[in-house]
Amino acid sequence: MAADQRSKADTLALRQRLISSSCRLFFPEDPVKIVRAQGQYMYDEQGAEYIDCINNVAHVGHCHPLVVRAAHEQNQVLNTNSRYLHDNIVDYAQRLSETLPEPLCVFYFLNSGSEANDLALRLARHYTGHQDVVVLDHAYHGHLSSLIDISPYKFRNLDGQKEWVHVAPLPDTYRGPYREDHPNPAVAYANEVKRVVSSAQEKGRKIAAFFAESLPSVGGQIIPPAGYFSQVAEHIHKAGGVFVADEIQVGFGRVGKHFWAFQLQGKDFVPDIVTMGKSIGNGHPVACVATTQPVARAFEATGVEYFNTFGGSPVSCAVGLAVLNVLEKEQLQAHATSVGSFLMELLRQQKIKHPIVGDVRGVGLFIGVDLIKDEATRTPATEEAAYLVSSHIPSLPPPRSQESQGFGMVGWHGRKQIPSSAYSFIPQYPGGAFPVQ
Repeated sequence: MAADQRSKADTLALRQRLISSSCRLFFPEDPVKIVRAQGQYMYDEQGAEYIDCINNVAHVGHCHPLVVRAAHEQNQVLNTNSRYLHDNIVDYAQRLSETLPEPLCVFYFLNSGSEANDLALRLARHYTGHQDVVVLDHAYHGHLSSLIDISPYKFRNLDGQKEWVHVAPLPDTYRGPYREDHPNPAVAYANEVKRVVSSAQEKGRKIAAFFAESLPSVGGQIIPPAGYFSQVAEHIHKAGGVFVADEIQVGFGRVGKHFWAFQLQGKDFVPDIVTMGKSIGNGHPVACVATTQPVARAFEATGVEYFNTFGGSPVSCAVGLAVLNVLEKEQLQAHATSVGSFLMELLRQQKIKHPIVGDVRGVGLFIGVDLIKDEATRTPATEEAAYLVSSHIPSLPPPRSQESQGFGMVGWHGRKQIPSSAYSFIPQYPGGAFPVQ
């Protein structure tokens, strides 16, 4: 707490001296010094109150008392690794299994979404015996070297595309090649994946996996057309690969209608592997991989133990269970539906009034607003979007109504290079996207 007593200028000077500039701040020209948070609100060193519209981790609200209590109580009793028998890890796995399709019944616990996606890649390669990966354009799947390699959003600014990585078009019906007027965009975009797979195979490559966020977030808050994943899975399975659904940013009820975003694609679609992170622990480092028995058995057949020092600890699992309890007790999934619908309607009204708003899209509290310079060409309004996402205005006065509660993700997009989640407004516990003035 001593650091909280420093002036903002002193803290900034120390950070600039001690912390790498690669670890960027929000609002770098005028950083906000946040000293505490509660629910959907954050407070700076002067006591100014902000609605948190950036955080994509505090899924049930900052410092939720039930989550804090669960961590504190378990910390007082035991916190060790998962090599000892303990009820928390099996209780948590059982609770998660109840939210997933039956085939997804084997769980691995880790500390971050990056670790989860890295393990998913290992699982896919061991199961298939193949190496290559198909990903969507503009995708981001984590910061480990293995994941930078399958993240076009990152690798295009670094070492470029590896020969074992194959990029398919983003299934974007607003800006992509197959738009809202196409008779069957799901099939058209899935055929692009088929084309990418065939091209790889002609070069002697073998596909291990198709990786995709169930709703591409960094790629621009994209809602894939219904049926797209099923068609893609058919092509990938035919090539001997598996389908990995990255739910790290979009899972746990955010979409309202379903607990998992991949379920928007229909009850018959089941991924081979699902990865979870970020919101799963409400700020505590928790992540998870869920997969099928055949995939898990192939990994086990190597004889190599999978051990994660902190993954699946009694405290981490207690926190994960508490988050699930809050989601259920406070009916936050239903809030995501009702508040998301309300927000979407408000944004559509803005679209009618302001030509700069080209598209409003989303489901639950996963919402994108596409800003344009020209309706006919849909030229991205890059500068205007950058201005919007650089704002941080204290809320005066804050809305306190129950109706404002929910969780979600709202992104402003107007860039030729699709912005990262750092350029998105992401309200978790509140239902609004804008700081109230």
